[in-house]
Amino acid sequence: MKLKFCTLILVGSTAMLTACSPSTAKQEETLKESLSDSFYIGAALNTNLITGKNTTGLRILKTQFNSIVAENCMKSEVIHPEEGEFDFSLADKFVEVGEQNGMFIVGHALIWHSQLSRWFCVDEKGGNVSPEVLKARMKKHISSIVGRYKGRIKGWDVVNEAIMEDGSYRKSKFYEILGEEFIPLAFQYAHETDPEAELYYNDYNEWYPGKREGIVRLIRSLKEKGIRIDAIGIQGHVGMDNPSLEEYEAAISDYASEGVKVMITEFDLSILPTPKAGVGADIAENFKYRAELDPYVEGVPDSVQKQWNERMLGFFSLFLKHADKVSRVTMWGISDKDSWKNNFPVFGRTDYPLLFDRNNQPKVVVNKIITIAQSKKNQK
Repeated sequence: MKLKFCTLILVGSTAMLTACSPSTAKQEETLKESLSDSFYIGAALNTNLITGKNTTGLRILKTQFNSIVAENCMKSEVIHPEEGEFDFSLADKFVEVGEQNGMFIVGHALIWHSQLSRWFCVDEKGGNVSPEVLKARMKKHISSIVGRYKGRIKGWDVVNEAIMEDGSYRKSKFYEILGEEFIPLAFQYAHETDPEAELYYNDYNEWYPGKREGIVRLIRSLKEKGIRIDAIGIQGHVGMDNPSLEEYEAAISDYASEGVKVMITEFDLSILPTPKAGVGADIAENFKYRAELDPYVEGVPDSVQKQWNERMLGFFSLFLKHADKVSRVTMWGISDKDSWKNNFPVFGRTDYPLLFDRNNQPKVVVNKIITIAQSKKNQK
């Protein structure tokens, strides 16, 4: 049986609360308008959005959001598939979407161990390249991409997911060949190419105490070397039980206390059971499909949807509380149907992690976020 729950219907730039009562409540502001005094509200764009195939999603994007980030089209395996060969076709269209709509554009991600072109760190025999060769490849990769969009892309996830939950460095090919040096080098190359662009370190599970401490050490190390880092991106792929709001708040406070901005860069809230604690966004983790891990194929019960709404509102209330520290909140997608969480960490599930439902309608929580954001604006 298909279960009903409250939805919002957008008419132009006006949101109207329906299905929850016979009367309708008119909402004059959109998300981006109500949050304009607090932080950017962004969304990750997949191929269908970038190319205009998802026309409904694009309408929502233009109405509700004022920042975009590339979901996959700027990752190494897509944009730099072979040495000396770049494919900027999708990335160019992505930037055009942002420029045409006056959005704050973010590039993602310059150096990342995953979705990495196979040639990047190895020689023709499959062995590791020398440190000198890897440095040259990193510089060419970063300078070519950042240089192409100089002055157009306003901020870059320079290094992605390089620190483990215990605060140690991930034993990636970059670390294996260059050690800790690969991170400051990446930031240096990006800054040299576009001195005006903001530079970010981005990761998941950043509320773990050991990881927080490791990232704080990284911030301090970069600053001691005279290398710019403007913000820490907290990905925010969260679940119903983990992390606590207190843990998340501690991460925001710790990073801000180091003199950098905080950005919530990849936010979604999975409503489904977690097959294993601490998975975060490690795409190497995959679990076999089991029916008990996919309980809401036919829809979400009202009581569960209410819990999800309350938790999502709790996070946005936290972001608004720390709007002096948080400069951007980016949802990892627009609507539930297109979310990557339908296939991670269990392929083929039916998840509901975003602000807009599987029919592209705003959930009840959207109106509530707008209301508390308006209240905050009125208090100023």
